Amino acid sequence: MTSASICTIGDEILIGQIVDTNSAMISRALGEAGIRTSRMVSLSDDADDIISTIEKELILNDIVISTGGLGPTKDDITKPALAKLSGSTRMVRNAEQEAIIREILHSRGLDVLDINLMQAMVPDSCEVILNHRGTAPIMVFRFPKERFGHPAALYAMPGVPYETEAALGDVVNDIKQHFSHANIYHRSLMVYGLAESALSKLIEPWEDSLPADIHLAYLPNPLTGVRLRLSCYDSDGSAEARISALIEALKPILGERLYSGQDDSLEATIGRLLKESGLTLSCAESCTGGEIAHLITTVSGSSAYFLGSVTSYAPEIKIKVLGVPAETISKNGIVSSAVAAAMAEGVRDLTGSTFAVATTGWADAYGDEREPAGTVWIAVTGPDGTETSRHSYHNDRKRNIERFSATALDFLRRYIIKYLNR
Repeated sequence: MTSASICTIGDEILIGQIVDTNSAMISRALGEAGIRTSRMVSLSDDADDIISTIEKELILNDIVISTGGLGPTKDDITKPALAKLSGSTRMVRNAEQEAIIREILHSRGLDVLDINLMQAMVPDSCEVILNHRGTAPIMVFRFPKERFGHPAALYAMPGVPYETEAALGDVVNDIKQHFSHANIYHRSLMVYGLAESALSKLIEPWEDSLPADIHLAYLPNPLTGVRLRLSCYDSDGSAEARISALIEALKPILGERLYSGQDDSLEATIGRLLKESGLTLSCAESCTGGEIAHLITTVSGSSAYFLGSVTSYAPEIKIKVLGVPAETISKNGIVSSAVAAAMAEGVRDLTGSTFAVATTGWADAYGDEREPAGTVWIAVTGPDGTETSRHSYHNDRKRNIERFSATALDFLRRYIIKYLNR
């Protein structure tokens, strides 16, 4: 099977100044194309290190994809290092990338400087895949069998993630034209409401019965739950039908914990339910600080069903804006079922939405005599009345907010489905 190594270049990654998201993105794309990622390596901004490491990776792998070090400033040294590695004798101008550079700079109201145009200069030993989102083109270096013991290719991509993402399809298509690749079929299921270990125990008999050539992976995420990914090398075109049959057998076991049969999110699933039924939503947040509204509005087209939100962090805002009775707070505590319910009902009355979701809780080390740190009360209200739910998590503030928000979305999803199925 064709193998690939991913090399990220830049001191800023090694010192932890930025997080490398490119490697995961590239590896996913390669896997979907039937290319195995064997290694991920991070390199410093040092020409000798770049050359020696990439040479080693090209000996071990058919393909190397590098990201980073292609900017216009003096600390970006990847291009000259790769020119030396490939035996380039001169730099040549790529007119198409230069035109893109001029267009990008003009659209931003910036002057076209010589330092920008230098990015259209590439080693004469490479081919170019155009970068339509940025100024540095993707350089493709192809090496004969004699150089590394097998035909090999190096793809040098920019380090800016959205530029890498935009060009990745063209890179993968080029790889598929020049290297053999397996036919891999993937299918994902999204599950919420069970920890990875509990989910594994629940579906253990089903998992034990899987055919040897079908592989299951558990991919947990605090905002989306656990993604179950089924994969099969599809040699005869039967994988889709076989995996679909296995999923149908799994659905009754998962029940309402299964919220999507594709790689998905809770907010996107809720969006489809609301859009298809012509219903609307609002939210009132305290401990989640607007995170639920943020997640909902990341979905394209959310303006069709999301009316608005109130981040009622202080008790005064809960009282004055949402109409939560002061005595409800004093009697029950700010983190309570009664306050969460009053918040949800208040924002629903305020916006006129079909449904509303609300949260009140303690996101970090602080609690009170009624509820400990890490507790959240969630309320959902709609035509069928108001329901509340209490949850407790023991993470740091950021992770607790993520879990509070995702749990609220799942509680909302279940309420909406129950309403639609009544």
